Amino acid sequence: MRAVCLQHVPFEGPGAFAKALTKRGVSLESHLVPKDGLPKDAGDLLIVMGGPMSVNDPDPWIPEETMFIRSVLLANKPVIGVCLGSQFMAKALGGTVRSGTALEIGMTSVLLTDAGKADPVFGACPNAFDVFEWHGEIFDLPSNCVPLVGSDIAPLQAFRYGGLAYGLLFHLEMEANGIDSLCRECAPDVTKAGLIAQQVKAMALPQLPQLHSMADRLIGHLLTRTH
Repeated sequence: MRAVCLQHVPFEGPGAFAKALTKRGVSLESHLVPKDGLPKDAGDLLIVMGGPMSVNDPDPWIPEETMFIRSVLLANKPVIGVCLGSQFMAKALGGTVRSGTALEIGMTSVLLTDAGKADPVFGACPNAFDVFEWHGEIFDLPSNCVPLVGSDIAPLQAFRYGGLAYGLLFHLEMEANGIDSLCRECAPDVTKAGLIAQQVKAMALPQLPQLHSMADRLIGHLLTRTH
C-alpha cells in the first residue's frame, strides 16, 4: 500500500502518522506543495498537512489543491486533513473557512459531540480530552459531514465525511521536534497568544503519547477499511 502526503511547509510533516504507516508496511510519498506541485494521484491514503497560509489566500495553487482534494473525497478514498489540511477539506466540500475569535496554540481541551462518541475512531476517547493546536482560522460544517469534536473557541474541531475522510483542526501527529520548529518558524503566533515557547512545549510533551495513540488508531482504522 502507498500513502501520499501533501506538505505546505518543510516544518509541518506527518510525524506520528508516518510512524503508524511505517509499522504497517505502508510506503509514504511526500510532496511539498506548491514547490513540488500536486501528485499524479492520492495513493491508497491521502494526508494533507498544515501550514501558515490560508485556503482563502489568492495564490493560484490553492484552488488547484482544493479541487484535487475534492476529487479524492468524492471518490470516497481515505483522507486525513490536519489543521490547514482540514480547512482545505472543508472548503473542498463547500464549507466556509473564516477567522476564529482567538488563536488556539498549544494544548487545548476539546469535547466529543454525540456523533463523536459513536465514531469508530474518536469513540474510544474520553468525552473531554486535550489536543495540540496551532491555528487562527476555523470552519463551519460542510453539508453531508458529521461533527465529531468541538471547543469553546472552535465549535467544530473535527468532522468526518463518509466513513473514510477525517478533517482535524488539531495535530495528533505532533512530535517534540515539530513543536520546536513551530515555535521557531511561527514565533509571532506564540507572542500574540501570550505564551512563551518553553511553556508551549512543556505543556505538550507529557500528552504526546496519548495524541500518538489516537493518530495510530486513526491510521489503523482507515487502512483496515481500505482492504
